[in-house]
Amino acid sequence: MSQITETVDVDVPIRVAYDQWTQFETFPQFMEGVESVTQVSDTRNHWKVEVAGATREFDTEISEQHPEERIAWTTVGGDLQQAGVVTFHKLDDSSTRVTIQMDWDPQGVLESAGAALGVDDRRVKGDAKRFKEFIESRGTETGAWSGDVPRE
Repeated sequence: MSQITETVDVDVPIRVAYDQWTQFETFPQFMEGVESVTQVSDTRNHWKVEVAGATREFDTEISEQHPEERIAWTTVGGDLQQAGVVTFHKLDDSSTRVTIQMDWDPQGVLESAGAALGVDDRRVKGDAKRFKEFIESRGTETGAWSGDVPRE
């Protein structure tokens, strides 16, 4: 199992940072390798990604979500095993700390080698940096979802 933790401070209020992160279909605009995310329901998303030169598709289920605090997910079905949480911390009225934590099980030689060499760490670090650029350049979110998903 591989693990990543990445933190980025964004110069927008916590509401804006959180609301933008709930717009999963915009992830390809700042996440490397993410070709598309389709929101199937309030708690389920279908992902199409490029990993180690191969296209992979999988579904994620939001296991816990609290407005302006956290969004946790896990993959469902299929052979890809991944789970994570993104937390949002108010630094002041106009800035927010976003922390991304992910655990996953690399599949095959290429993914295992990439994890061992830190390729995945660099990708998530780049995604966090691009999220910062994306949300700060806009100054506002592209949409919002304020629902609460209690932990089961």
